Amino acid sequence: MASQAWLVLGLGNPGDGYELTRHNIGFLAADQLAQRMQGRFTLHKPTARQSKSLLFEAQLRLSHPSEAIRLVVAKPQTYMNNSGQTAAALSHYYTIPTDRVIVIHDELDLPWGNFRVKIGGGDNGHNGLRSIRASLKSGEFYRIRVGIGRPTGRIEPIDYVLAKMSKAERNAMPSLLVDVADAVESLILNGLERTQSAFNS
Repeated sequence: MASQAWLVLGLGNPGDGYELTRHNIGFLAADQLAQRMQGRFTLHKPTARQSKSLLFEAQLRLSHPSEAIRLVVAKPQTYMNNSGQTAAALSHYYTIPTDRVIVIHDELDLPWGNFRVKIGGGDNGHNGLRSIRASLKSGEFYRIRVGIGRPTGRIEPIDYVLAKMSKAERNAMPSLLVDVADAVESLILNGLERTQSAFNS
């Protein structure tokens, strides 16, 4: 049923030049979900011009074998600053309310390897969040804020987030992405309070 659907948006920038940059952690988390759920990203054809996204659909099984929650996982192809275009188009197409939208994004104000789950709040200078808030006309969606830390020295934040991850960061990424995927499933199945208690360490 449409009322049981959830939308998960992993934020990032499309194209080989942005692969493995810190700003693309949301894309990597979406890829982890696809691997776990045996999903395959394809262009969203029904409203491809509007949503401009790669997505797959899956089901999260509940305790009863006949019950499941529909899950739509998407990677906006609009570039980060226009992520709201995808959020609005897909939430409208699948009839998903704002409080069933989960956005996974990079967070400068958290140390590398840490992440936090929350609902609502401002955009904290993150252009992807700003675009989504404007397009959905609300900030009351869930966020999984994946820490990338702040740059040291005179490196500008924009240069830092668009730079490739270090070797140490890449090596630590697989286990972090597993935890983020676990948090997505927990948020949908167990709710915010239990998920925060388990993952907001």
